[in-house]
Amino acid sequence: MSEKIEDIEIQLLLEALYKRFHYDFRNYAQASIKRRLKQAREQLGFASFSALQESLLHDPTMLLRLLGYLTVQVSELFRDPSYFRAIREKVVPHLRTYPSLKVWIAGCSSGEELYSFVILFREEGLEERTLFYATDINQDALAKAEAGIYDLSRIQLFTENHRNSGGKSSLSDYYSAAYGSAAFDKSLRKQVVFSDHSLVTDAVFAEMHMVSCRNVLIYFDRALQDRALGLFKESLARKGFLGLGAKETMRFSEHSQSFTDYVREEKIYQKSAR
Repeated sequence: MSEKIEDIEIQLLLEALYKRFHYDFRNYAQASIKRRLKQAREQLGFASFSALQESLLHDPTMLLRLLGYLTVQVSELFRDPSYFRAIREKVVPHLRTYPSLKVWIAGCSSGEELYSFVILFREEGLEERTLFYATDINQDALAKAEAGIYDLSRIQLFTENHRNSGGKSSLSDYYSAAYGSAAFDKSLRKQVVFSDHSLVTDAVFAEMHMVSCRNVLIYFDRALQDRALGLFKESLARKGFLGLGAKETMRFSEHSQSFTDYVREEKIYQKSAR
């Protein structure tokens, strides 16, 4: 089958996904979305993208299975510890000046970044005055985030990351281990709102003091990146903070003038006061 025909099939599949289920991947970075769809087609056993599209439209179980390929994110607690150390040492002192806080973890996937923030804020004495919003388009991932259960084999890395981020306690204080899994304490979720939210189609829903959206924008094309960054700009309070992933930047965005570098090497920005 020619690549041109495959590209047409992919466009039609993404259009069907949007029109039938309102999940919009049409402006995701083409190379990334094509790679993920090829993996889905092969592993789900379809001869063509057209066959996958037919199943998506007629098999109620196919949507969640396909979303698992399209939204897969590799994450870990305190991923890139220097980012969390910068939050702890340079952002938290500013956040302490507010009587109440709202923090948005956008594209939270299965929850590792969320728990990193909640633990950090607990250690810094800010958890009780903070409401955390954890959002993703994948409801299966959100369910995993809300459960807060991870394979025990990952805990050694999580523990090392936590220590390197400037952790002030032992990570083992926050989970219980049994049957090969680590279940994070329910108390870590008492200040959390889990919600289905799309950076592609949905609007701003609250005024935030910090937004952390890391390693999501790299999957968007330029127009979609600008839409998401515009959402963050609108949602942030004056002098609020935005954290992006190591390979992401505000530099070429139409919204770049609305932000200043706060911790440049960690991709932490501050919304301008004006």
